[in-house]
Amino acid sequence: MKLEYDKEADAAYIYIKYPIKEGEAEKTIELNEDLIVDFDKDGKLIGIEILNASRVIGKEVLKEKLIAA
Repeated sequence: MKLEYDKEADAAYIYIKYPIKEGEAEKTIELNEDLIVDFDKDGKLIGIEILNASRVIGKEVLKEKLIAA
């Protein structure tokens, strides 16, 4: 699992599978205004996008996880 954070967009992406190849995400579902999940052709979860990440996850958690990565 890998976490990437774009501070400018305040968006985080949690890779369940890394790397995700171009076109590999066959299905994308928006769970709510902040959470979007990606699935492969077999229906397996491969990634989670978190918008407004500093609010949803928390700034301290993001800092901690990014420093550890």
